[in-house]
Formats: sequence, C-alpha cells, structure tokens
Amino acid sequence: APQKMTVQDVPRAFPTVDVPDHAHYTIGVVILIVGITGTLGNFLVFYAFCRSRSLQTPANILIINLAISDFLMSITQAPVFFTSSLYKHWIFGEKG
Repeated sequence: APQKMTVQDVPRAFPTVDVPDHAHYTIGVVILIVGITGTLGNFLVFYAFCRSRSLQTPANILIINLAISDFLMSITQAPVFFTSSLYKHWIFGEKG
C-alpha cells in the first residue's frame, strides 16, 4: 500500500527566499499603519453607531458586524505581522 506523505516528511518543502532587510521593514511599517488605521477607523464606526439612535437600523447592523470583524482582525493580525517583519521571519517557529 502506498504511504501517505506529509509536509514534515519532506525537508525544505517550503523554501525561503532571501529578501532585503529594507523590504521587511517597509512592509512592517505599512502593515503597522494599516493596522492602526483599521483599529481607529472601525472603533469610530462602532462608537458612532452606539451613540446615535438614528444609525441603529437593521440595515446598519451588517455594517457594524463588518466593522467589528475588521476591528478584531486589525488588533490580532497587524501586531503579529509587524513583529514578524521586524524579526525577518515568522515568530511562531515552524510548528506555528
């Protein structure tokens, strides 16, 4: 019977490419700016929705749902990506 192979069975299954340091730092700064903008912008949308009764319509609930999802993505993903860019490799190791 053929044996099923996994990624762990093949060394260097996902080769890396040498990327200049400035590219890591540039992408890290861009992601940091996008993360901060996304966090602040979506928080302001949520704040305006909560403070204004006229905005609290069933149609706007979809927009608030999207704003909350985007807010959570901004605060969870941007710091990890930014930190990984500064270290120039994935900070959680091979298993992560």
